Amino acid sequence: MAEKNDKWNVTDLPDLSGRTAVVTGANSGLGLAATDALARAGAHVVLAVRDPERGRAAAAKVPGSTEVRRLDLADLSSVREFARGWDRPLDLLINNAGVMMLPEQRTADGFEMQFGTNHLGHFALTNLLLPYVTDRVVTVSSGLHRGGDGVIHFDNLDLRGNYNPTRAYAQSKLANLLFTLELQRRLTEAGSPVRALAAHPGYAATNLQSHHANPLARLGMAVGNRLLAQDDRAGTLPTLYAATQDLPGASYVGPDGLGEMRGGPTLVGRSRAASDPAAARRLWTLSEEMTGVAWALGVAAG
Repeated sequence: MAEKNDKWNVTDLPDLSGRTAVVTGANSGLGLAATDALARAGAHVVLAVRDPERGRAAAAKVPGSTEVRRLDLADLSSVREFARGWDRPLDLLINNAGVMMLPEQRTADGFEMQFGTNHLGHFALTNLLLPYVTDRVVTVSSGLHRGGDGVIHFDNLDLRGNYNPTRAYAQSKLANLLFTLELQRRLTEAGSPVRALAAHPGYAATNLQSHHANPLARLGMAVGNRLLAQDDRAGTLPTLYAATQDLPGASYVGPDGLGEMRGGPTLVGRSRAASDPAAARRLWTLSEEMTGVAWALGVAAG
């Protein structure tokens, strides 16, 4: 007789009827898998995507209630335009979109692309939408937040003269965790019921790996995707778990398997650098200065 799988799965999602979610990067990979699961559970899901045509093609494959809106996280004017167009309660914001291990390049605002997209774009989006958020913000990080130098390069966030694709990606994913930590601190101080959480997919086969700056690394990742990785539906389970289960603010969810590479969702640890409240506050201050977007709830946070 087959062994029963009692790990939390997409079939364990609660009824989300009447709830609204925004998922960034929702036209493919983990974002599309999350969109599909949330919509099937009854949520109205807004696909926030850089290319609306691709977004509409993706939405056509999703049963349930969806809409598509343009959002380019590498362009702060696009982030502001998206936020200006929002005028209703938002139960769930999933900061999923990201770029991974690209050759050195800049956002529309001149920031290093991975830090600018993965962290600064989501930082600005979250603060601009926060007055509408009623339940929680889930930001997708990575186990690779421990990689690179394992620190935020506060004196050189763009890594000019010190660029390495893995270092830049790791810094951006570490920033995601520090952002979540400081966001939760501010929400708590403001007396808000909104919770900030983070998740990581483990080793999930998506199209992100195909953009690595190193051709040999791309080849290695392609092989790993075939032999080792879990699929995008399994990879999105930690995000869905963080989005719907009763967890403490600032929780971090990942797979429960060896090395957190695959498996069912569970609470996982993070690096010491990702748990540093002083670094989280410093990063927040710098992020406000870089984006021109400030804390949204009107309560001073020291």
